[in-house]
Amino acid sequence: MTDLIVPGILLLVSLVSLSKKQDVYATLVEGAGGGLKILLSIVPSLVMLLTAVHLLRASGALTLLTRFLSPAAKFLGIPAEALPLVVVRPISGSAALAVGADLMATYGPDSLIGRTAAVMLGSTETTFYTISVYFGASGVRKTRYAVPAALIADLVGFLMASLTAKFLF
Repeated sequence: MTDLIVPGILLLVSLVSLSKKQDVYATLVEGAGGGLKILLSIVPSLVMLLTAVHLLRASGALTLLTRFLSPAAKFLGIPAEALPLVVVRPISGSAALAVGADLMATYGPDSLIGRTAAVMLGSTETTFYTISVYFGASGVRKTRYAVPAALIADLVGFLMASLTAKFLF
């Protein structure tokens, strides 16, 4: 059933457009052009974010930062081994998936750390990526309270993921 949804929607839109005697191809080309304009406006932010994540990992700054944050994580109940995920997840989803895969390969997917990483990946957002894409696409330059609120939501997500993994598994 799910394999038929997207082709069905495309067929339905085409039939409705044809019944209204609209040029479906011209409308599609116009929409694609608008999408490319949006892509060009957000590419610089995306390149900067991906470069920053790579620099964090390659320079060893991520390791130093996780060592620095370990006492606070222990106090909050977050496994110290999951701290690289906590640091990287708000910046990059692909880097967070790589860190999560490393944690699961090292500790096992059924370990407390592996399960905590899996719940963290599912309950938090790539905050800076999302903000740069949506705010960049809409032309918003001042994020005001969006970044602090999103980072607080991520922190709550990390804490609840850690607690959930401890109590349910």
